[in-house]
Amino acid sequence: MPIVDFLAPYFAFVNDPTAWVALLTLVVLEIVLGIDNLIFISILTNKLPKEQQIPARRLGIGAALVMR
Repeated sequence: MPIVDFLAPYFAFVNDPTAWVALLTLVVLEIVLGIDNLIFISILTNKLPKEQQIPARRLGIGAALVMR
């Protein structure tokens, strides 16, 4: 049995349009939530003193990346 025949059922989703729509939906959702995180972190860090803003932004963005 060739390896292609063995793996074919696992890659059948490639020809399914609903799988592509679901993937596109997830990608768009991740982008929107990422932008939302940036805006939220920016609003919160702007309330800090100037010398604390950059480290707080880095910490916030790093935490957002780790939690994703």
